[in-house]
Amino acid sequence: MDETVPVTKSIDTLYPDANILSQRQRWQGLIRQFRTQYGKKPLFVARSPGRVNLIGEHIDYSLYEVLPMAIAADVLIAVAVSSPEEDGGNGSTDAVIPMLNINPHKHRPSECTVPSSGEADIDATVHEWTNYFKAGFNGAVDLLRKENKAFSPCSMQILVDGNVPAGGGLSSSAAFVCASALAVLRANGREDVKKKELVELAIVSERAVGVNSGGMDQSASVFAVKGDALGVSFSPELYVKAIPFPKVEPPITFMIAQSFVTSDKHVTAPRCYNLRVVECTLAAEVMAAKLGIELQDDSGPLRRSLRGLQHAFFSTSGGKTTKDPSRGDPQTPYKQQLQQMLSMTPKFLDQETGYTRSEIAETLHISLPTLESRYMTTFPVQANHFHLGKRAQHVFSEALRVLAFKELLQNFDFSNDRDLLPRLGALMNETQESCRDVYECSCPEIDQLCSIARDAGAYGSRLTGAGWGGCTVHLVPKDRVDAVRAKWIEEYYRRREPDISDEKLEEAVVVSEPGQGAVV
Repeated sequence: MDETVPVTKSIDTLYPDANILSQRQRWQGLIRQFRTQYGKKPLFVARSPGRVNLIGEHIDYSLYEVLPMAIAADVLIAVAVSSPEEDGGNGSTDAVIPMLNINPHKHRPSECTVPSSGEADIDATVHEWTNYFKAGFNGAVDLLRKENKAFSPCSMQILVDGNVPAGGGLSSSAAFVCASALAVLRANGREDVKKKELVELAIVSERAVGVNSGGMDQSASVFAVKGDALGVSFSPELYVKAIPFPKVEPPITFMIAQSFVTSDKHVTAPRCYNLRVVECTLAAEVMAAKLGIELQDDSGPLRRSLRGLQHAFFSTSGGKTTKDPSRGDPQTPYKQQLQQMLSMTPKFLDQETGYTRSEIAETLHISLPTLESRYMTTFPVQANHFHLGKRAQHVFSEALRVLAFKELLQNFDFSNDRDLLPRLGALMNETQESCRDVYECSCPEIDQLCSIARDAGAYGSRLTGAGWGGCTVHLVPKDRVDAVRAKWIEEYYRRREPDISDEKLEEAVVVSEPGQGAVV
Protein backbone atom coordinates (compact mmCIF):
# COMPACT_ATOMS: atom_id res chain seq x y z
CA MET A 1 0.00 0.00 0.00
CA ASP A 2 3.00 2.32 0.34
CA GLU A 3 4.24 1.92 -3.22
CA THR A 4 4.57 4.93 -5.50
CA VAL A 5 3.13 5.47 -8.96
CA PRO A 6 5.74 4.02 -11.35
CA VAL A 7 7.70 6.16 -13.79
CA THR A 8 8.51 4.48 -17.09
CA LYS A 9 10.25 5.38 -20.33
CA SER A 10 8.52 2.66 -22.38
CA ILE A 11 4.84 2.01 -23.01
CA ASP A 12 5.46 -1.62 -23.97
CA THR A 13 4.58 -2.89 -20.48
CA LEU A 14 1.32 -0.94 -20.34
CA TYR A 15 -0.71 -2.56 -23.11
CA PRO A 16 -1.46 -6.02 -24.58
CA ASP A 17 1.06 -7.07 -27.22
CA ALA A 18 -1.54 -6.74 -29.99
CA ASN A 19 -2.08 -3.06 -29.12
CA ILE A 20 1.52 -1.88 -28.81
CA LEU A 21 1.91 -0.58 -32.37
CA SER A 22 -1.35 1.40 -32.37
CA GLN A 23 -0.59 2.81 -28.92
CA ARG A 24 2.88 3.97 -29.99
CA GLN A 25 1.26 5.83 -32.87
CA ARG A 26 -1.28 7.35 -30.48
CA TRP A 27 1.37 8.54 -28.01
CA GLN A 28 3.50 9.94 -30.82
CA GLY A 29 0.47 11.81 -32.15
CA LEU A 30 -0.21 13.29 -28.71
CA ILE A 31 3.38 14.56 -28.39
CA ARG A 32 3.37 15.86 -31.95
CA GLN A 33 0.14 17.81 -31.38
CA PHE A 34 1.48 19.16 -28.08
CA ARG A 35 4.48 20.56 -29.97
CA THR A 36 2.14 22.12 -32.51
CA GLN A 37 -0.05 23.75 -29.87
CA TYR A 38 2.59 24.91 -27.40
CA GLY A 39 5.82 25.05 -29.44
CA LYS A 40 7.70 22.60 -27.21
CA LYS A 41 7.76 19.00 -26.03
CA PRO A 42 5.83 17.97 -22.92
CA LEU A 43 7.87 17.29 -19.78
CA PHE A 44 5.94 14.10 -19.15
CA VAL A 45 2.67 12.28 -19.79
CA ALA A 46 0.42 11.19 -16.90
CA ARG A 47 -1.63 8.09 -17.67
CA SER A 48 -4.52 6.46 -15.82
CA PRO A 49 -6.71 3.63 -17.23
CA GLY A 50 -10.40 2.82 -17.15
CA ARG A 51 -11.62 -0.30 -15.43
CA VAL A 52 -14.13 -3.09 -15.73
CA ASN A 53 -15.69 -4.45 -12.57
CA LEU A 54 -15.80 -8.25 -12.62
CA ILE A 55 -18.07 -8.56 -9.60
CA GLY A 56 -19.18 -6.35 -6.71
CA GLU A 57 -21.59 -3.94 -8.40
CA HIS A 58 -22.82 -0.88 -6.49
CA ILE A 59 -21.39 -1.99 -3.16
CA ASP A 60 -18.16 0.03 -2.91
CA TYR A 61 -19.97 3.07 -1.54
CA SER A 62 -21.46 0.79 1.11
CA LEU A 63 -17.80 -0.06 1.93
CA TYR A 64 -17.88 -3.69 0.78
CA GLU A 65 -15.09 -5.38 -1.17
CA VAL A 66 -15.12 -5.37 -4.98
CA LEU A 67 -13.13 -7.15 -7.68
CA PRO A 68 -12.27 -4.95 -10.70
CA MET A 69 -9.43 -4.99 -13.22
CA ALA A 70 -7.91 -2.20 -15.28
CA ILE A 71 -8.38 -2.17 -19.06
CA ALA A 72 -6.17 -0.91 -21.89
CA ALA A 73 -8.35 2.15 -22.60
CA ASP A 74 -6.97 5.14 -20.70
CA VAL A 75 -6.61 8.89 -20.26
CA LEU A 76 -3.31 10.52 -21.23
CA ILE A 77 -2.37 14.05 -20.16
CA ALA A 78 0.72 15.59 -21.73
CA VAL A 79 2.11 18.29 -19.45
CA ALA A 80 4.60 21.15 -19.50
CA VAL A 81 5.22 23.79 -16.85
CA SER A 82 4.77 27.36 -18.09
CA SER A 83 7.33 30.11 -17.67
CA PRO A 84 6.24 33.61 -16.52
CA GLU A 85 6.74 34.87 -20.07
CA GLU A 86 4.35 32.24 -21.40
CA ASP A 87 1.75 33.36 -18.84
CA GLY A 88 1.93 36.89 -20.19
CA GLY A 89 4.80 38.25 -18.12
CA ASN A 90 2.56 40.49 -16.01
CA GLY A 91 4.13 39.54 -12.68
CA SER A 92 0.98 37.78 -11.41
CA THR A 93 1.36 34.81 -9.08
CA ASP A 94 -1.87 33.28 -10.37
CA ALA A 95 -1.60 29.88 -12.06
CA VAL A 96 -2.75 29.98 -15.68
CA ILE A 97 -3.71 26.63 -17.25
CA PRO A 98 -4.80 26.29 -20.88
CA MET A 99 -6.72 23.00 -21.21
CA LEU A 100 -6.68 21.49 -24.68
CA ASN A 101 -8.04 18.19 -25.97
CA ILE A 102 -6.75 16.03 -28.80
CA ASN A 103 -10.29 16.30 -30.20
CA PRO A 104 -11.06 20.05 -30.03
CA HIS A 105 -14.26 19.77 -32.10
CA LYS A 106 -15.87 17.52 -29.47
CA HIS A 107 -14.12 18.96 -26.40
CA ARG A 108 -13.71 22.71 -26.68
CA PRO A 109 -10.46 24.37 -25.53
CA SER A 110 -10.63 26.26 -22.28
CA GLU A 111 -8.41 28.05 -19.79
CA CYS A 112 -8.59 28.59 -16.06
CA THR A 113 -6.77 31.04 -13.84
CA VAL A 114 -6.24 29.98 -10.24
CA PRO A 115 -5.22 32.49 -7.53
CA SER A 116 -2.06 31.53 -5.65
CA SER A 117 -4.08 30.70 -2.53
CA GLY A 118 -7.30 29.64 -4.27
CA GLU A 119 -8.65 26.75 -6.32
CA ALA A 120 -10.15 26.15 -9.75
CA ASP A 121 -13.83 27.07 -9.98
CA ILE A 122 -16.11 24.10 -10.77
CA ASP A 123 -19.76 24.47 -11.72
CA ALA A 124 -21.09 20.95 -11.11
CA THR A 125 -24.41 21.89 -12.74
CA VAL A 126 -22.66 22.28 -16.11
CA HIS A 127 -21.33 19.10 -17.70
CA GLU A 128 -17.95 20.30 -19.02
CA TRP A 129 -15.03 17.97 -19.77
CA THR A 130 -12.65 20.41 -18.07
CA ASN A 131 -14.43 19.94 -14.73
CA TYR A 132 -12.66 16.60 -14.30
CA PHE A 133 -9.24 18.17 -14.72
CA LYS A 134 -10.19 20.95 -12.32
CA ALA A 135 -11.40 18.38 -9.78
CA GLY A 136 -8.08 16.55 -9.91
CA PHE A 137 -6.21 19.86 -9.81
CA ASN A 138 -8.03 21.00 -6.67
CA GLY A 139 -7.48 17.68 -4.92
CA ALA A 140 -3.76 17.71 -5.66
CA VAL A 141 -3.37 21.35 -4.61
CA ASP A 142 -5.24 20.71 -1.37
CA LEU A 143 -2.83 17.87 -0.55
CA LEU A 144 0.21 20.01 -1.33
CA ARG A 145 -1.13 22.85 0.84
CA LYS A 146 -1.55 20.46 3.76
CA GLU A 147 2.16 19.69 3.44
CA ASN A 148 3.13 23.34 2.96
CA LYS A 149 0.71 26.13 3.90
CA ALA A 150 2.60 28.58 1.67
CA PHE A 151 2.29 26.36 -1.43
CA SER A 152 1.25 28.10 -4.63
CA PRO A 153 0.47 26.01 -7.76
CA CYS A 154 2.52 26.51 -10.91
CA SER A 155 1.11 27.39 -14.32
CA MET A 156 0.78 24.41 -16.64
CA GLN A 157 0.08 23.59 -20.26
CA ILE A 158 -1.88 20.40 -20.86
CA LEU A 159 -3.17 18.34 -23.77
CA VAL A 160 -5.59 15.48 -23.05
CA ASP A 161 -6.27 12.30 -25.01
CA GLY A 162 -8.81 9.83 -23.63
CA ASN A 163 -10.22 6.69 -25.25
CA VAL A 164 -12.32 5.37 -22.34
CA PRO A 165 -15.91 5.65 -23.61
CA ALA A 166 -17.80 8.34 -21.69
CA GLY A 167 -20.99 7.02 -20.12
CA GLY A 168 -19.96 3.46 -20.95
CA GLY A 169 -19.56 2.19 -17.40
CA LEU A 170 -15.77 1.87 -17.68
CA SER A 171 -14.93 4.78 -15.37
CA SER A 172 -13.78 7.42 -17.81
CA SER A 173 -14.37 10.10 -15.16
CA ALA A 174 -12.26 8.36 -12.51
CA ALA A 175 -9.45 7.79 -15.02
CA PHE A 176 -9.55 11.49 -15.95
CA VAL A 177 -9.53 12.72 -12.35
CA CYS A 178 -6.73 10.33 -11.34
CA ALA A 179 -4.59 11.30 -14.34
CA SER A 180 -5.26 14.99 -13.66
CA ALA A 181 -4.28 14.81 -9.99
CA LEU A 182 -1.17 12.82 -10.90
CA ALA A 183 -0.24 15.41 -13.55
CA VAL A 184 -0.64 18.32 -11.13
CA LEU A 185 1.35 16.64 -8.35
CA ARG A 186 4.19 15.81 -10.73
CA ALA A 187 4.22 19.27 -12.34
CA ASN A 188 4.45 20.87 -8.89
CA GLY A 189 7.52 18.94 -7.85
CA ARG A 190 6.21 15.69 -6.36
CA GLU A 191 8.61 13.14 -7.86
CA ASP A 192 7.24 10.27 -5.77
CA VAL A 193 3.44 10.07 -5.69
CA LYS A 194 2.07 7.45 -3.31
CA LYS A 195 -0.66 5.36 -4.89
CA LYS A 196 -2.82 5.38 -1.77
CA GLU A 197 -2.76 9.16 -1.40
CA LEU A 198 -3.56 9.58 -5.09
CA VAL A 199 -6.57 7.28 -4.79
CA GLU A 200 -7.84 8.92 -1.61
CA LEU A 201 -7.63 12.44 -3.00
CA ALA A 202 -9.19 11.35 -6.31
CA ILE A 203 -12.18 9.77 -4.53
CA VAL A 204 -12.94 13.03 -2.75
CA SER A 205 -12.11 15.13 -5.81
CA GLU A 206 -14.60 13.40 -8.10
CA ARG A 207 -17.39 14.24 -5.67
CA ALA A 208 -16.80 17.89 -6.61
CA VAL A 209 -18.38 17.22 -10.00
CA GLY A 210 -21.58 15.99 -8.38
CA VAL A 211 -21.22 12.23 -7.85
CA ASN A 212 -21.14 10.23 -4.61
CA SER A 213 -18.16 8.16 -5.75
CA GLY A 214 -17.42 5.02 -3.75
CA GLY A 215 -13.73 4.45 -4.47
CA MET A 216 -13.55 1.29 -6.57
CA ASP A 217 -12.98 3.14 -9.84
CA GLN A 218 -10.06 5.20 -8.57
CA SER A 219 -8.47 2.22 -6.80
CA ALA A 220 -8.56 0.09 -9.94
CA SER A 221 -7.23 2.92 -12.09
CA VAL A 222 -4.20 3.48 -9.84
CA PHE A 223 -3.38 0.16 -8.15
CA ALA A 224 -4.09 -2.30 -10.98
CA VAL A 225 -1.43 -4.86 -11.89
CA LYS A 226 -1.19 -6.10 -15.46
CA GLY A 227 -2.51 -9.66 -15.71
CA ASP A 228 -4.33 -9.69 -12.34
CA ALA A 229 -7.69 -8.83 -10.85
CA LEU A 230 -7.66 -6.46 -7.91
CA GLY A 231 -9.37 -7.04 -4.59
CA VAL A 232 -10.33 -3.63 -3.18
CA SER A 233 -11.73 -3.27 0.35
CA PHE A 234 -12.67 -0.08 2.16
CA SER A 235 -13.21 -1.02 5.80
CA PRO A 236 -11.65 -0.23 8.20
CA GLU A 237 -9.50 1.57 5.58
CA LEU A 238 -8.61 1.36 1.91
CA TYR A 239 -6.73 -1.87 1.14
CA VAL A 240 -5.93 -3.48 -2.21
CA LYS A 241 -4.45 -6.82 -3.17
CA ALA A 242 -3.63 -8.24 -6.59
CA ILE A 243 -5.43 -11.54 -7.24
CA PRO A 244 -3.88 -13.60 -10.05
CA PHE A 245 -6.15 -15.51 -12.40
CA PRO A 246 -5.60 -19.29 -12.31
CA LYS A 247 -4.05 -20.82 -15.45
CA VAL A 248 -6.77 -23.15 -16.67
CA GLU A 249 -8.02 -24.64 -19.94
CA PRO A 250 -9.89 -23.07 -21.56
CA PRO A 251 -8.22 -19.81 -20.44
CA ILE A 252 -10.22 -17.21 -18.53
CA THR A 253 -11.32 -14.65 -21.12
CA PHE A 254 -13.43 -11.54 -20.57
CA MET A 255 -15.30 -9.69 -23.30
CA ILE A 256 -16.67 -6.17 -22.93
CA ALA A 257 -19.64 -5.14 -25.07
CA GLN A 258 -21.04 -1.63 -25.31
CA SER A 259 -24.80 -1.17 -25.34
CA PHE A 260 -24.38 2.31 -26.88
CA VAL A 261 -26.99 3.48 -24.40
CA THR A 262 -25.18 6.40 -22.82
CA SER A 263 -25.68 6.69 -19.09
CA ASP A 264 -23.44 9.45 -17.81
CA LYS A 265 -23.80 9.16 -14.04
CA HIS A 266 -22.86 12.82 -13.65
CA VAL A 267 -25.95 13.79 -15.66
CA THR A 268 -28.49 11.20 -14.47
CA ALA A 269 -27.17 11.05 -10.89
CA PRO A 270 -30.18 12.60 -9.06
CA ARG A 271 -32.54 9.83 -10.19
CA CYS A 272 -30.04 6.98 -10.64
CA TYR A 273 -26.55 6.74 -9.13
CA ASN A 274 -26.81 9.30 -6.33
CA LEU A 275 -30.29 8.08 -5.47
CA ARG A 276 -28.92 4.57 -4.90
CA VAL A 277 -26.18 5.98 -2.65
CA VAL A 278 -28.81 7.79 -0.59
CA GLU A 279 -31.07 4.72 -0.47
CA CYS A 280 -28.24 2.52 0.81
CA THR A 281 -27.28 5.09 3.42
CA LEU A 282 -30.87 5.44 4.60
CA ALA A 283 -31.29 1.65 4.64
CA ALA A 284 -28.42 1.51 7.14
CA GLU A 285 -29.86 4.35 9.20
CA VAL A 286 -33.40 2.94 9.30
CA MET A 287 -32.25 -0.60 10.18
CA ALA A 288 -30.00 0.83 12.88
CA ALA A 289 -32.88 2.85 14.35
CA LYS A 290 -35.16 -0.18 14.41
CA LEU A 291 -32.41 -2.28 16.04
CA GLY A 292 -31.62 0.38 18.61
CA ILE A 293 -28.07 0.86 17.30
CA GLU A 294 -26.32 4.20 17.02
CA LEU A 295 -24.12 4.27 13.93
CA GLN A 296 -20.72 5.93 13.93
CA ASP A 297 -19.37 8.06 11.08
CA ASP A 298 -17.33 6.12 8.54
CA SER A 299 -15.71 6.72 5.14
CA GLY A 300 -18.92 6.26 3.13
CA PRO A 301 -19.95 9.17 0.88
CA LEU A 302 -22.61 10.29 3.39
CA ARG A 303 -20.64 9.15 6.46
CA ARG A 304 -22.90 6.14 7.19
CA SER A 305 -22.96 2.79 5.39
CA LEU A 306 -24.38 -0.73 5.43
CA ARG A 307 -20.89 -2.01 6.23
CA GLY A 308 -20.87 0.34 9.20
CA LEU A 309 -24.24 -1.10 10.25
CA GLN A 310 -22.84 -4.64 10.07
CA HIS A 311 -19.80 -3.62 12.11
CA ALA A 312 -21.95 -1.97 14.78
CA PHE A 313 -24.38 -4.89 14.94
CA PHE A 314 -21.62 -7.44 15.50
CA SER A 315 -19.41 -5.35 17.76
CA THR A 316 -19.42 -5.76 21.54
CA SER A 317 -20.52 -2.18 22.13
CA GLY A 318 -22.89 -1.65 19.20
CA GLY A 319 -24.48 -5.03 18.59
CA LYS A 320 -25.72 -5.88 22.06
CA THR A 321 -28.77 -3.75 22.79
CA THR A 322 -31.51 -3.85 25.37
CA LYS A 323 -34.03 -4.61 22.64
CA ASP A 324 -32.46 -7.96 21.80
CA PRO A 325 -29.42 -8.96 23.90
CA SER A 326 -28.92 -12.19 21.94
CA ARG A 327 -28.00 -10.38 18.70
CA GLY A 328 -24.67 -9.65 17.13
CA ASP A 329 -22.13 -12.15 18.49
CA PRO A 330 -18.73 -10.52 17.75
CA GLN A 331 -17.24 -14.00 17.18
CA THR A 332 -19.48 -14.66 14.18
CA PRO A 333 -17.34 -15.32 11.05
CA TYR A 334 -17.56 -12.58 8.43
CA LYS A 335 -19.42 -14.66 5.84
CA GLN A 336 -22.03 -15.67 8.39
CA GLN A 337 -22.37 -12.04 9.45
CA LEU A 338 -23.31 -11.12 5.89
CA GLN A 339 -25.76 -14.02 5.68
CA GLN A 340 -27.39 -12.87 8.90
CA MET A 341 -27.65 -9.27 7.70
CA LEU A 342 -29.26 -10.51 4.48
CA SER A 343 -31.80 -12.64 6.36
CA MET A 344 -32.67 -9.71 8.67
CA THR A 345 -33.31 -7.24 5.85
CA PRO A 346 -36.92 -8.27 4.97
CA LYS A 347 -37.86 -8.10 8.66
CA PHE A 348 -36.61 -4.58 9.31
CA LEU A 349 -37.08 -3.04 5.83
CA ASP A 350 -40.43 -4.59 4.98
CA GLN A 351 -42.27 -1.95 2.92
CA GLU A 352 -42.21 -3.31 -0.62
CA THR A 353 -43.57 -0.09 -2.10
CA GLY A 354 -40.74 1.89 -0.50
CA TYR A 355 -40.60 4.55 2.19
CA THR A 356 -41.59 8.18 1.86
CA ARG A 357 -39.38 10.97 3.15
CA SER A 358 -41.82 11.59 6.00
CA GLU A 359 -41.80 7.93 7.02
CA ILE A 360 -38.01 7.84 7.05
CA ALA A 361 -37.77 11.06 9.04
CA GLU A 362 -40.27 9.73 11.60
CA THR A 363 -38.31 6.47 12.00
CA LEU A 364 -35.06 8.38 12.51
CA HIS A 365 -36.73 10.84 14.91
CA ILE A 366 -35.66 13.85 12.89
CA SER A 367 -37.56 16.55 11.03
CA LEU A 368 -38.15 16.35 7.28
CA PRO A 369 -35.96 19.43 6.63
CA THR A 370 -33.16 17.81 8.68
CA LEU A 371 -33.47 14.57 6.68
CA GLU A 372 -33.25 16.42 3.38
CA SER A 373 -30.41 18.65 4.55
CA ARG A 374 -28.36 15.74 5.87
CA TYR A 375 -28.83 13.23 3.05
CA MET A 376 -30.19 14.99 -0.04
CA THR A 377 -28.53 18.39 -0.28
CA THR A 378 -24.86 17.80 -1.05
CA PHE A 379 -25.92 15.49 -3.87
CA PRO A 380 -29.61 16.19 -4.68
CA VAL A 381 -31.91 13.29 -5.54
CA GLN A 382 -35.25 13.01 -7.30
CA ALA A 383 -37.57 10.48 -5.63
CA ASN A 384 -40.81 10.26 -3.70
CA HIS A 385 -40.30 6.69 -2.47
CA PHE A 386 -37.04 5.10 -1.35
CA HIS A 387 -36.71 1.33 -1.82
CA LEU A 388 -34.50 0.61 1.16
CA GLY A 389 -35.18 -3.11 1.52
CA LYS A 390 -34.38 -4.01 -2.08
CA ARG A 391 -31.19 -1.93 -2.07
CA ALA A 392 -29.89 -3.51 1.15
CA GLN A 393 -30.80 -6.98 -0.14
CA HIS A 394 -28.67 -6.43 -3.24
CA VAL A 395 -25.71 -5.06 -1.28
CA PHE A 396 -25.54 -7.93 1.22
CA SER A 397 -26.08 -10.64 -1.41
CA GLU A 398 -23.54 -9.06 -3.78
CA ALA A 399 -20.96 -8.87 -0.99
CA LEU A 400 -21.45 -12.63 -0.52
CA ARG A 401 -20.96 -13.21 -4.25
CA VAL A 402 -17.68 -11.28 -4.16
CA LEU A 403 -16.47 -13.55 -1.36
CA ALA A 404 -17.42 -16.64 -3.36
CA PHE A 405 -15.79 -15.35 -6.57
CA LYS A 406 -12.59 -14.43 -4.76
CA GLU A 407 -12.45 -17.79 -2.99
CA LEU A 408 -12.76 -19.62 -6.31
CA LEU A 409 -9.83 -17.66 -7.77
CA GLN A 410 -7.59 -18.09 -4.74
CA ASN A 411 -8.42 -21.61 -3.58
CA PHE A 412 -9.47 -23.46 -6.69
CA ASP A 413 -8.89 -27.20 -6.93
CA PHE A 414 -6.89 -27.61 -10.15
CA SER A 415 -7.68 -31.31 -10.29
CA ASN A 416 -11.13 -30.30 -11.51
CA ASP A 417 -10.48 -27.08 -13.44
CA ARG A 418 -13.41 -27.59 -15.83
CA ASP A 419 -15.75 -26.44 -13.07
CA LEU A 420 -14.05 -23.08 -12.52
CA LEU A 421 -15.45 -21.05 -15.42
CA PRO A 422 -19.05 -22.25 -15.03
CA ARG A 423 -18.98 -21.49 -11.30
CA LEU A 424 -17.49 -18.01 -11.82
CA GLY A 425 -20.00 -17.40 -14.59
CA ALA A 426 -22.95 -18.44 -12.41
CA LEU A 427 -22.00 -15.81 -9.85
CA MET A 428 -21.82 -13.13 -12.57
CA ASN A 429 -25.28 -14.17 -13.80
CA GLU A 430 -26.67 -13.90 -10.28
CA THR A 431 -25.24 -10.38 -10.09
CA GLN A 432 -27.01 -9.39 -13.30
CA GLU A 433 -30.31 -10.77 -12.03
CA SER A 434 -29.93 -8.77 -8.81
CA CYS A 435 -28.94 -5.59 -10.68
CA ARG A 436 -31.96 -6.01 -12.96
CA ASP A 437 -34.64 -7.05 -10.46
CA VAL A 438 -33.50 -5.85 -7.03
CA TYR A 439 -31.19 -2.87 -7.48
CA GLU A 440 -33.00 -1.87 -10.69
CA CYS A 441 -29.98 -0.43 -12.46
CA SER A 442 -30.08 -2.43 -15.69
CA CYS A 443 -31.98 -1.62 -18.89
CA PRO A 444 -33.51 -3.68 -21.75
CA GLU A 445 -30.46 -3.25 -23.99
CA ILE A 446 -28.11 -4.55 -21.28
CA ASP A 447 -30.43 -7.48 -20.60
CA GLN A 448 -30.50 -8.30 -24.32
CA LEU A 449 -26.70 -8.27 -24.69
CA CYS A 450 -26.39 -10.61 -21.71
CA SER A 451 -29.06 -12.99 -23.04
CA ILE A 452 -27.46 -13.15 -26.50
CA ALA A 453 -24.02 -13.84 -25.02
CA ARG A 454 -25.24 -16.68 -22.81
CA ASP A 455 -27.11 -18.28 -25.69
CA ALA A 456 -23.90 -18.10 -27.76
CA GLY A 457 -21.76 -19.80 -25.10
CA ALA A 458 -20.79 -17.24 -22.45
CA TYR A 459 -20.54 -18.67 -18.95
CA GLY A 460 -21.47 -15.41 -17.25
CA SER A 461 -22.81 -12.04 -18.40
CA ARG A 462 -23.63 -8.89 -16.48
CA LEU A 463 -23.65 -5.11 -16.60
CA THR A 464 -20.55 -3.34 -15.36
CA GLY A 465 -20.27 0.16 -14.01
CA ALA A 466 -23.10 2.38 -12.88
CA GLY A 467 -25.67 0.67 -15.10
CA TRP A 468 -28.77 2.15 -16.81
CA GLY A 469 -26.82 1.62 -20.04
CA GLY A 470 -23.10 1.57 -20.68
CA CYS A 471 -21.15 -1.67 -20.95
CA THR A 472 -21.48 -5.34 -20.16
CA VAL A 473 -18.77 -7.81 -19.14
CA HIS A 474 -18.82 -11.49 -20.09
CA LEU A 475 -16.82 -14.56 -19.09
CA VAL A 476 -16.41 -16.48 -22.33
CA PRO A 477 -14.51 -19.68 -23.25
CA LYS A 478 -11.71 -18.65 -25.58
CA ASP A 479 -13.04 -20.89 -28.35
CA ARG A 480 -16.45 -19.14 -28.21
CA VAL A 481 -15.21 -15.53 -28.47
CA ASP A 482 -15.80 -15.24 -32.23
CA ALA A 483 -19.23 -16.87 -31.97
CA VAL A 484 -20.36 -14.50 -29.23
CA ARG A 485 -19.11 -11.47 -31.15
CA ALA A 486 -20.89 -12.62 -34.33
CA LYS A 487 -24.18 -13.12 -32.48
CA TRP A 488 -24.01 -9.64 -30.96
CA ILE A 489 -23.37 -8.09 -34.38
CA GLU A 490 -26.23 -10.03 -35.97
CA GLU A 491 -28.85 -9.83 -33.21
CA TYR A 492 -28.06 -6.55 -31.47
CA TYR A 493 -25.81 -4.06 -33.26
CA ARG A 494 -27.09 -4.41 -36.83
CA ARG A 495 -30.71 -4.58 -35.73
CA ARG A 496 -30.24 -1.47 -33.62
CA GLU A 497 -28.26 0.37 -36.30
CA PRO A 498 -28.43 -1.30 -39.74
CA ASP A 499 -25.79 1.01 -41.23
CA ILE A 500 -23.34 0.68 -38.34
CA SER A 501 -19.76 1.21 -39.49
CA ASP A 502 -16.95 -1.31 -39.15
CA GLU A 503 -15.11 1.23 -37.00
CA LYS A 504 -18.00 1.47 -34.55
CA LEU A 505 -18.27 -2.32 -34.43
CA GLU A 506 -14.58 -2.47 -33.53
CA GLU A 507 -15.29 -0.12 -30.62
CA ALA A 508 -18.38 -2.07 -29.58
CA VAL A 509 -16.71 -5.33 -28.55
CA VAL A 510 -13.35 -5.75 -26.86
CA VAL A 511 -11.59 -8.87 -25.62
CA SER A 512 -10.05 -7.56 -22.44
CA GLU A 513 -6.92 -8.48 -20.54
CA PRO A 514 -6.22 -7.14 -17.05
CA GLY A 515 -4.24 -3.93 -17.58
CA GLN A 516 -1.63 -1.83 -15.78
CA GLY A 517 -2.57 1.00 -13.44
CA ALA A 518 -1.50 4.64 -13.43
CA VAL A 519 2.02 5.63 -14.55
CA VAL A 520 4.04 8.69 -15.48
